[in-house]
Amino acid sequence: MKTLTKSAHRKIAGVCGGLAEHWNTDPVWVRVAAAILLFMGATTVPVLVGYCVLWWVLPEPDPT
Repeated sequence: MKTLTKSAHRKIAGVCGGLAEHWNTDPVWVRVAAAILLFMGATTVPVLVGYCVLWWVLPEPDPT
């Protein structure tokens, strides 16, 4: 089973990169989706809160 962690190749906190690695997709698509959701008005606060929670909860990646 694959564990969700932050990405070692991060832009801000590694959350979007970690989600992309977990879903086996390009991190650009996850970042674009997060940006679109962030600027859609009604979803701004939930997206920011969710990102901050994942930033705090997700473990750092193994250095190996």
